[in-house]
Amino acid sequence: MEGIPHPIPRTVDEVFNDFKGRRSGMIKALTTDVDKFYQQCDPEKENLCLYGLPNETWEVNLPVEEVPPELPEPALGINFARDGMQEKDWLSLVAVHSDSWLLAVAFYFGARFGFGKNERKRLFQMINDLPTIFEVVTGNVKQPKDQSANHNSSGKSKSSAKVSRQSETPGNMVKMSPPSKDEDESGEEDEEDDEQGATCGACGDSYGTDEFWICCDICERWFHGKCVKITPAKAEHIKQYKCPSCSSKRARV
Repeated sequence: MEGIPHPIPRTVDEVFNDFKGRRSGMIKALTTDVDKFYQQCDPEKENLCLYGLPNETWEVNLPVEEVPPELPEPALGINFARDGMQEKDWLSLVAVHSDSWLLAVAFYFGARFGFGKNERKRLFQMINDLPTIFEVVTGNVKQPKDQSANHNSSGKSKSSAKVSRQSETPGNMVKMSPPSKDEDESGEEDEEDDEQGATCGACGDSYGTDEFWICCDICERWFHGKCVKITPAKAEHIKQYKCPSCSSKRARV
């Protein structure tokens, strides 16, 4: 992870060059280096983040321990969703979060170094002239000709590892926390009765209405989200959730 150097004057061009370097590194991770990236995002590890560095490299690492961090932090726990989604959908999701992080870092620098309205507008226009990481990873947009010389690594990455985009909203939503009492009137009493008697497949504790739960689509056991390291936000992007036990069984086969 790249920490912020000691405060020095920053120009729009310098911030944009920093943006381009980090962007190129992240594109490499999601395209030409995708096999290495996939392997490093082991769901058995702790919360991991994808970092793009100004020197056009990337790394998968734990978030910084310092609070608040010196730089905005990228999406946390990208490894937990890896085995619960199709690879191309997972890469697209990481790409979207990477685009958001790059913008956050660029405009953090802009705020820190006192960019005015015109400088912020110019910075955004320069950034907006580049395809997003999501567009490059999914192959939805071609690199502009005038940028091909400066972004050879990005262009090669896109052509060598195109990922066709499917709907960002999963068609079959993962079964998440058991419904609340308010849903009794919707005709789901029988299903709720089963869930009320459920116990967590990881810790064995009983269902509680104030906790987030998720159901494995393979063995149909319920788990506390915290026990399997799945948050409601992550669950929204999972088409088919497989608990750690079912995931490991599949890997052995």
